[in-house]
Amino acid sequence: MRHRLVLNVMTPAADVVLVQADTPFKEVARCLADRGISAVPVVDEHTHVIGVVSEADLLYKESRLQSRKPSVFGGRQEVRAQHKADAVLAGELMTSPAVTIGPGDDVVRAARRMEDHKVKRLPVVDEDGRLLGIVSRHDLLRLFTRPDAEIRSEILQDVLLRTLWIDPREVDVSVIDGVVRLRGTVEVRSVADLVGRVVRGTDGVVDVVNEIGYVRDDSGDKPAESALHGVFERRRPGS
Repeated sequence: MRHRLVLNVMTPAADVVLVQADTPFKEVARCLADRGISAVPVVDEHTHVIGVVSEADLLYKESRLQSRKPSVFGGRQEVRAQHKADAVLAGELMTSPAVTIGPGDDVVRAARRMEDHKVKRLPVVDEDGRLLGIVSRHDLLRLFTRPDAEIRSEILQDVLLRTLWIDPREVDVSVIDGVVRLRGTVEVRSVADLVGRVVRGTDGVVDVVNEIGYVRDDSGDKPAESALHGVFERRRPGS
């Protein structure tokens, strides 16, 4: 089951606040403050993303004004901090190269990249590095506000029917506040477990209570008893 793509949740480039390398410090700060955003992409004349200026980059200047001069024994981090504190243009402030994502990447990959790099927003770029949009943590969190009915419909039609080839009538699916409860009967335990795993990966699902029963436990080398685990014994026709 594929997660939604970045393309489906991003803010398109036409609505993205961006700056160029020669944009002054105060204008960058005003963009962030006025629009209530945490970072802006820096682009060249062909909209290639060449860096990102974040709130943290701007705050180097404020923190330096309040602190003593850097030590002559400061390392690379100290030099970088001083450089940003002295910056007056976006090109001097920006972090480069920018951490980006592609429109065809899924939202899980985007979330992991944000976490790995400790950023709140990712420029979305094409194969040539041109800006297509922005995806933020807020965009990803919106997936957990999906209506329960929409999540249930996706599980029935996309997960069960199209992905796992299971008749949706064989599994009862209920969704309350993003928590999915699965009941019903399938032939083997591995399928019951698989349904639970795939449903858990559906966008907007908070948790899964998997109560699907099975006729045969195929997790071991020997066939399991014919009794339906936790539900009832399936009887052969005519028995």
